[in-house]
Amino acid sequence: MESTATEMKDTALTKKHISLGAKMVPFAGYNMPVSYTGLNEEHAIVRNGVGVFDVSHMGEFSVKGPDALDLIQRVTSNDASVLIDGKVQYSCLPNDKGGIVDDLLVYRVKADEYYLVVNASNIEKDWNWIMKHNTKGVDMKNVSDTTSLLAVQGPKAINALQKLTDVDLSKMEYYSFCVGKFAGCDNIVISNTGYTGAGGFEIYFPNDTAEKMWDAIFEAGKEFGIKPIGLGARDTLRLEMGFCLYGNDIDDTTSPIEAGLGWITKFTKEFTNSKALLAQKEKGVSRKLVGFEMIDRGIPRHDYPITDADGKQIGKVTSGTQSPTLNKAIGMGYVETAFAKADSEIFISIREKKIKAKVVKIPFLKKS
Repeated sequence: MESTATEMKDTALTKKHISLGAKMVPFAGYNMPVSYTGLNEEHAIVRNGVGVFDVSHMGEFSVKGPDALDLIQRVTSNDASVLIDGKVQYSCLPNDKGGIVDDLLVYRVKADEYYLVVNASNIEKDWNWIMKHNTKGVDMKNVSDTTSLLAVQGPKAINALQKLTDVDLSKMEYYSFCVGKFAGCDNIVISNTGYTGAGGFEIYFPNDTAEKMWDAIFEAGKEFGIKPIGLGARDTLRLEMGFCLYGNDIDDTTSPIEAGLGWITKFTKEFTNSKALLAQKEKGVSRKLVGFEMIDRGIPRHDYPITDADGKQIGKVTSGTQSPTLNKAIGMGYVETAFAKADSEIFISIREKKIKAKVVKIPFLKKS
């Protein structure tokens, strides 16, 4: 265990988490807090109040130059040409075999400058993949190791954070960002791209201001009951919204069409493997990613088989949990297309028992 710990990367806030009594676990090569006071309590804090996630393990690439957009258009599935300054787009990096290298966010700073945010476990893989296609000498910098990121999530996040900036947060639309003064520091990126469905903002800043930022945010949120939140609750929060997690619901073997990500796959341009993905869209796919809720008692887990009533395997679970908000077991998984319609009866194989479930439309948690 000791050798693993020494190989783990720390974020600029790891010591802070340990001092607050967080349960630390290895995650994507980093020493990360999975929980503080317990998953259900932390989940409820974010849904109803305000909580702070340290997600500094995420990767950030700066992409600049006259051919920056051309490069992004060739390697991503979405159409980045529709972005204007201050807007963000969800996209993915298709591979050349029908799967997904990673999903990512594309920030347009200005016409010839973009900022890509990628998953922690894929930083090196994504960098190498994009650089392989960087045939026109676009200026790319991997700023992951010098950038910290806090996600301040929940309906009361705006009240807490507004104290720290002159930027009018109430006017920031979902999937937009700005660069401004925050907690007394200049040139801080404030973004509205939350992964919890609870509202809130993401704050990007240099590592050397991390403790100052953390302390300022917690002071500002004190009256709203702000708490630190671990990655365990981040997973249950995103699952209630039906958001994909790379490595679980999408990976190098799943196509964006199968994963229900046709909406970020735009055939108005050519990109990696676009012809094959267009053919897939036109002909249909043999399996689809669906949401389901358990009817019988049991909690679905990653890789559990999904079967039909006769016990024939028709797919497998990619994500599953007991939803703290809905108080029922929910999950996502790939099934044969014949079973992908809402209300289709399926069974999850749990300890070799067939446990009944039904396909439902996502998000699981409907916004009121």
